Amino acid sequence: MSGFWCETALVNADGGSGAGGSGAGGAVVATGVRLEVQGGRISSVSTGVRPETSDQILNGVVFPAAANAHSHAFHRILRGRTHGGRGDFWVWREQMYRSAAELTPEKYEKLATAVFTEMVVSGFSSVAEFHYVHHQPDGTPYPEPHAMELALARAAVAAGIRLTLLDTLYLAGGIGAPLRPEQARFGDADAQAWLDRLASLRAEVAQGFPTEMVGVGAALHSVRGVPEEALKTVARQLPADIPLHIHLSEQTAENEACLQAYGVTPAGLLARHGLLSARLSAVHATHLTPEDIQLLGDAGTTVVMCPSTEADLADGIGPARALSDAGATIALGTDQHAVIDPWVEMRTLEHGERLGSGQRGRFSPQELLHAATLGGGASLATPFATSLEAGAVCDLMAVDPDSVRTAGSEPEQFAFSATASDVTAVVIAGELVASHGVHVRLGAPGRLLTEALKEFS
Repeated sequence: MSGFWCETALVNADGGSGAGGSGAGGAVVATGVRLEVQGGRISSVSTGVRPETSDQILNGVVFPAAANAHSHAFHRILRGRTHGGRGDFWVWREQMYRSAAELTPEKYEKLATAVFTEMVVSGFSSVAEFHYVHHQPDGTPYPEPHAMELALARAAVAAGIRLTLLDTLYLAGGIGAPLRPEQARFGDADAQAWLDRLASLRAEVAQGFPTEMVGVGAALHSVRGVPEEALKTVARQLPADIPLHIHLSEQTAENEACLQAYGVTPAGLLARHGLLSARLSAVHATHLTPEDIQLLGDAGTTVVMCPSTEADLADGIGPARALSDAGATIALGTDQHAVIDPWVEMRTLEHGERLGSGQRGRFSPQELLHAATLGGGASLATPFATSLEAGAVCDLMAVDPDSVRTAGSEPEQFAFSATASDVTAVVIAGELVASHGVHVRLGAPGRLLTEALKEFS
């Protein structure tokens, strides 16, 4: 058994013993918080106490670590490189395809290790990796058919982050269109071939990696990338015990094509085949009708907003408040990694709502923290940080309350002042993995990224 002593921490309002708390809602800010840890989980919480001799000290304010519910690790190549001229979406997409074509298992493991390390030092302890670069560039499988997937799993283990590897079905280059040559490595022969490969991948990952750190989920690229007949097959045969993700209504062109081909919106098409449920994570969900919002809310889906990416790609501002009010759970992701920063994603979600509505306070600070932690729970196939209470996994991030950004801020409102630069320590599964922006085992993520990115044009 080990222990962490936190100078200040946001703890479950009903947990702990002793004095020193203040706050509101489901969590309170307490001082002198001691966490006993056993098997990577918090076994007890005490507040208003002094540290014991063997405790690791976490200064600042300690929060549950964040969950990144949507990531494409290789898109990190594109940061700061797609804005030439006016830098429209099509410039970005062509560069993305060029980057995807250059990936090999070895290069991807090196890159993903660096990207996951950047996530860890920024305060993320979990990531859902939406992965579709399965095969060799011409579409033929690698001699080891899961070479790319296993490279990502090894990268996550090296970085110490919990990985949900979302193996993605991607069969079409658009509704009624075959995959383009640059998309060939994303595809499978058909939905059944993908299901078979998914089952094989699940077995191999379960055998080779700790289940609390690496799990496998499923994803449908989009209704553009998965024909209706394939949706029917997935609805009938996908195992019920794994999360399912899909890019949904990210662009208005997707909605128009779906309406023309199927007579319904993308959300309506998923509902038609029973694919809307509490285990579904709909990513982006930017351009929805009122009926779509109600469908997603009634089904209890998780909607993964990626505010920095949606701003970078000019996708638009999604109806996050309306979705939450309808019954959907809001989670946050970094998608193409224009920014890797849970605090920036939190406030950009609220800022988008403010810009769209002309009103402040659309999401409370507590709701934003919930989106960054608990919100991603249904999206993940591994344990995730919930709160600082007995039984929860010991995934923590400590934040400096005295930086030029946070000085004077109330800890409960750090979503409106803090950034990843203020994260001073990250603990995952009861192990200190990052301190002041440096990974304990791997060093500075900037150096890792610089070396990995040299291998891409």
